Amino acid sequence: MILSKKFRKDAFVLPQRADAAEIGIKLIPWLQGKMPQARNLSLSNIRGAERGFSNDTCLFDLSWEEAGRRRSAGMVLRRPPKLPLFPESNLQTQFRVMQCLQGTNVPVPKVYWFENDEGVLGDPFYIMGEIEGVSPSDFPTYHASGVYFEATPEQRAAMWWGCVAAIAKVHALDWNALGLSFLGDPAHPDGPIDWLLELYGHRLNWAKQGPQLILETALRWLRKNVYTPEHVVLCWGDSRMSNIIYTADLAVAALLDWEIAYLGDHEADLAWMLFLDWASSEGGGVARLPGTPSREETVRRYEELSGWKVTNLFYNEVLAAFELAVPMLTLFKNLRAAGIPVGDDIERNNFCTQRLSELLGLSAP
Repeated sequence: MILSKKFRKDAFVLPQRADAAEIGIKLIPWLQGKMPQARNLSLSNIRGAERGFSNDTCLFDLSWEEAGRRRSAGMVLRRPPKLPLFPESNLQTQFRVMQCLQGTNVPVPKVYWFENDEGVLGDPFYIMGEIEGVSPSDFPTYHASGVYFEATPEQRAAMWWGCVAAIAKVHALDWNALGLSFLGDPAHPDGPIDWLLELYGHRLNWAKQGPQLILETALRWLRKNVYTPEHVVLCWGDSRMSNIIYTADLAVAALLDWEIAYLGDHEADLAWMLFLDWASSEGGGVARLPGTPSREETVRRYEELSGWKVTNLFYNEVLAAFELAVPMLTLFKNLRAAGIPVGDDIERNNFCTQRLSELLGLSAP
């Protein structure tokens, strides 16, 4: 999840569930049970992830002896956040999606184990392999700092097109054959978009602490203008460059963050990418960097790669702004609960509500 340029990455840190020493002590005997052939297991370099609000994530180096050889691997442990963004847990969903994608042409981290027993670390968790590489910045936005900002215009275009190509590859997958039908109900009598709106309507009612006129108006508009998608695909959900790990030569090494994956219209991921790029640039008062392809160029390239026309992009841009606005209500509440100051009216006046007002012709918040 991203925030606007007003927030620095080091400006706040939400509470984590355990310190590094505690994780190491509790995890080694559990790992020994998962790796019966391993001897002399040890964890080192245990550290928190540099970003992210939707999960409690830490990285560590695992070393062990096996068959007379010393081995090591970088690992990532993910748990639910101490202050959740959604009323339902999606931790196992993330794991299952990446498990289903192993061996496809959509690169994701290797997933090892999911643990539902809260007795180990106090919460369910899963462990996956660490992927080396670089990712565009969230805090500050990648148009203002980080690898994308420092790249040449040609390199920026390569990263952008890599993201678009990755989205098209996700959509080309046979989600039913891969066992991903658990992600949604495309056979819903009113269609997959209605199913998604039901889910986010429930999440909105759970998250809001008072009237949310812009979000409630946007939800009514989405329900009134709902349509039946021509193609029901696996939607990445959080489709953006910041959720891609790139190699040193800027090839796509892995797609991350599958916690809001679902089955829906192929245009939704494209709209999400475009909306979040707007939020990372002009929506946050930052100029788009040279080399960044235009909206029109992006749509054309996606159509070429997927073989499908983009005909409902406006609807899906409204949907994207609404979908992100809902968990942000909870995020701002959680930040206050953690003693971190945020604006008094930020739940009603943020880049999501501003974008919805602009798109739907509503009074600006």
